[in-house]
Amino acid sequence: MAASRYRRFLKLCEEWPVDETKRGRDLGAYLRQRVAQAFREGENTQVAEPEACDEMYESLARLHSNYYKHKYPRPQDTSFSGLTLEEYKLILSTDTQGELKDMNKGLWKKLQKKFAARSPEEKQKVWAQSLSRPRT
Repeated sequence: MAASRYRRFLKLCEEWPVDETKRGRDLGAYLRQRVAQAFREGENTQVAEPEACDEMYESLARLHSNYYKHKYPRPQDTSFSGLTLEEYKLILSTDTQGELKDMNKGLWKKLQKKFAARSPEEKQKVWAQSLSRPRT
């Protein structure tokens, strides 16, 4: 039975595309790496938890086949930002991410600080400061 599980995972890995624009961050490459780790002995690998292995395969197969995309279709192919899929792919590419890191880090740090999670003490301090400001 382990041999058939191994073959199913291999077939899924072959079909799963690799996005070259996301070097080091691609789900397809990560999937191949994890399958190689999990099935070190190939078809002779003994699966400790066969039910969990089958569930994992079924979940990945649903993702690969766009099961949820077809089950819950979106009325428009945009998000709250209005960007298209191609624009998101460009923004999320490894090259663009590197360029963003090299850009003005001051503005980036300000945005991170503004939207970072705060501790309850910090939230209370900010709230108290906003109350003490004179209103115009």
